[in-house]
Amino acid sequence: MSDQIEPMKSHELGLNNVEYTPVVNEGPSSFFSQLKGFGLTFRTMFKKTLTVEYPEVKAPTAPRFHGRHQLNRHPDGLEKCIGCELCAWACPADAIYVEGASNTEEKRMSPGERYGAVYQINYLRCIFCGLCIEACPTRALTMTNEYELADDSRSKLIFEKEDLLAPLRAGMLMPPHPMYPDMTDTNYYRGEVKEAHPSQGQQQ
Repeated sequence: MSDQIEPMKSHELGLNNVEYTPVVNEGPSSFFSQLKGFGLTFRTMFKKTLTVEYPEVKAPTAPRFHGRHQLNRHPDGLEKCIGCELCAWACPADAIYVEGASNTEEKRMSPGERYGAVYQINYLRCIFCGLCIEACPTRALTMTNEYELADDSRSKLIFEKEDLLAPLRAGMLMPPHPMYPDMTDTNYYRGEVKEAHPSQGQQQ
């Protein structure tokens, strides 16, 4: 007895019953049809090019461009981040790491009970989707128009809290310092604090 399996015939597989449509080659299109197809190409040839001599010349970005992140401050200098970690939970690339800590009267970094003690964004993983911005309940995290993030070391692309914090502006004090007198965290979130109070600097 032979161990070889005989191949099945084409009629046994039902190949002769398969419906098919023959391909008909109608030849090249007419001259006017081809001219219509090249219309877009001809119109583009006379448009002004958008090429710039980067990096000497940089093209402006769109107003809502997704670039490097920034941790914002309240107008008196206290940080907006409350260490809730919602941005880290919302990140689909697992690029954000947050550790919250409790505020004390001796060391107050933000209004309310907690602040972000550790804040890291790994730009080797970040896909700049902006979901972390939508998840932030205090508008502490936003995205800037900065896009030049390339570096010569992988470790330099893991941004720490100090790299992400917005700089102090006029009327701000470097935390830690107390909250604005007679104000609560709710007043901060409503935007009722406009600048630092002289007493906040005296109590540092």
